[in-house]
Amino acid sequence: MTAVSKARRKIAIIGGGPAGLMAAEYLSAQNRDVTVYEAMPTVARKFLLAGKSGLNLTHSEEFSRFSERYGDANDWLRPSLDTFTPDNVREWAAGLGTETFIGSSGRVFPVAMKASPLLRGWVARLRAQGVAILTRHRWTGFDADRLILDTPEGTKAIEADAVLLALGGASWPRLGSDAAWLPWLRDRGVETTDFLPANCGFDVAWSEHFRERNAGAPIKSVVASVTSDDSLPGEFVISRHGIEGSLVYAHASTLRARLMQTGTSALVLDLMPGRARERLTRDLARQDRKASLSNRLRKGAGIDGVKTALLRELCTPDVLADPASLAARIKGLEIPLVAPRPIAEAISSAGGIRHDAVDENFMLRKLPGLFAAGEMLDWEAPTGGYLLTACLATGKAAARGIEAWLAR
Repeated sequence: MTAVSKARRKIAIIGGGPAGLMAAEYLSAQNRDVTVYEAMPTVARKFLLAGKSGLNLTHSEEFSRFSERYGDANDWLRPSLDTFTPDNVREWAAGLGTETFIGSSGRVFPVAMKASPLLRGWVARLRAQGVAILTRHRWTGFDADRLILDTPEGTKAIEADAVLLALGGASWPRLGSDAAWLPWLRDRGVETTDFLPANCGFDVAWSEHFRERNAGAPIKSVVASVTSDDSLPGEFVISRHGIEGSLVYAHASTLRARLMQTGTSALVLDLMPGRARERLTRDLARQDRKASLSNRLRKGAGIDGVKTALLRELCTPDVLADPASLAARIKGLEIPLVAPRPIAEAISSAGGIRHDAVDENFMLRKLPGLFAAGEMLDWEAPTGGYLLTACLATGKAAARGIEAWLAR
């Protein structure tokens, strides 16, 4: 793609998720001729699915803290986030007729608690600004310098003055993010990192007895950690395969890294964060040694149900019989992990186009005129609105980059 005359420029956006649609909104407002090509029958399918149980748009915490939620990509993403902050996300949604509120966790949701009204308003705005949205148009690779699409009318080559790739990562491939594009860019010399599951569950070698009795049970009101300084309160769920849920996802990056580096990793639980270990030891020691474990835990520690089952599963009989040892496990119970769940099940993915493969405007250094945004880029973040906000912010930043490149 090369710069041309001052005639109305044609912009092609490959991928109709949040990053692509945000870029289309910005560029069409600059009087660009914008076409969005989407492989699926409708746009933003992952966005819609995420919004079925309450669309988490962004987070209300202080922006200085918010902008540090992206790990190694914090500095790289900060300029994009500065120009499209969580407050800007809320203002943008309000402009589309979607009022928002802050939940008890600080997360921001639409009052309607679903994504479909927001998406309808968004698509209506795009069409009013002249954006063409072509569904069932799948990118299938390059032919020389042209991008080739498989369409209902057959194979087509894109003719555009600039192209934005916004194809997502590798999670939830049934909704369109299948990372099929990765080898095509690698063949063109674009530096990429293999995709890995992020915000994912983990396999645990449960006994069959524990699995059959407790799969689906929530573990509530606990504090989880991996290192000495990353403790977080919350809850998670026992699954047939292992563990999943928000508290697990919050530690997924560290857990995954340790498994890759050492082959071992564990989520450490404080099952009774409101009681000190010393008090638990005293209270458990007062219990009748002839009483059942369930009764001793219920009366001495306020623990019952699936937490009791978890202690039985992960502690040896001698630990369960000794008050001091049992108290130590209650305050620091390790769940040893086997592996992350498959990337197809993950909420998001890590990996993709490396930071140094794009310039400050999100243009691929090896392919001038070709830009990238959203989860195609190598960054990850916890759930809580950080993922969607960064997709929107990088989509807008890449659109600004296209404008800057066309102006040269």
